[in-house]
Amino acid sequence: MHPWSTWDHVLKLDPDKSLPPGETYADICQTGTDAIEIGGTLDVTTEKVRAVIDACREHDIPLYQEPSNPAVVVDDDGLDGYLVPVVFNAGDVFWLVGAHKEWARIDDIDWGRTTTEAYIVLNPAASIAELTEADCDQSPAEVAAYATVAERLFGQDIVYIEYSGTFGDVDTVGAAADALEAATLFYGGGVHDYDTAHEMGAVADVVVVGDLAHDEGADAVRETVRGVKDAHADRARPE
Repeated sequence: MHPWSTWDHVLKLDPDKSLPPGETYADICQTGTDAIEIGGTLDVTTEKVRAVIDACREHDIPLYQEPSNPAVVVDDDGLDGYLVPVVFNAGDVFWLVGAHKEWARIDDIDWGRTTTEAYIVLNPAASIAELTEADCDQSPAEVAAYATVAERLFGQDIVYIEYSGTFGDVDTVGAAADALEAATLFYGGGVHDYDTAHEMGAVADVVVVGDLAHDEGADAVRETVRGVKDAHADRARPE
């Protein structure tokens, strides 16, 4: 069983961003989130990644790096592994396979701790959409088809619906959820409080919260953890 198959909530920390005044990484690690991903789209360096790893490694929480490009991959035993984005609707195929080829050329990859995430990017204003030239004009049926292709043809264990910067369409995320048999469905984008976490937790397996930690701090993150876990508890109750 993959560890993420038991997760409800993931906190994504951007190494290029600071925490609010008075907040510490110890506070962030004690929010109840199931795992921390370290990654960002722009201005990430190995030094910044290592600083976040060092700040979080003493706490009992799984740590994963989500590298934005091969040059920022950090080999550190404080990490539980690497979750590597593969953007299925990228217009620039570099982000479908090219970046990964470059990684294989320059580094010894710890394949046993490396897993890809089948990203479907749906907010055209997001940095990741601009960087990858993603075709974000996708209907729920098309997103479901991408999810099916990711799982059935490419054997992906994680399908990640990414609305980075805005709250997504619940019906679209639900269509992806309905299309999957065993893969874990991650959702990221615009989750900022109990209600938005609960709403997306009703359809997604794992809700990823990002900028909230940097903008509002640990208490706000804790509310999203509660929202997702309550939604999953509601789903588990017999009707």
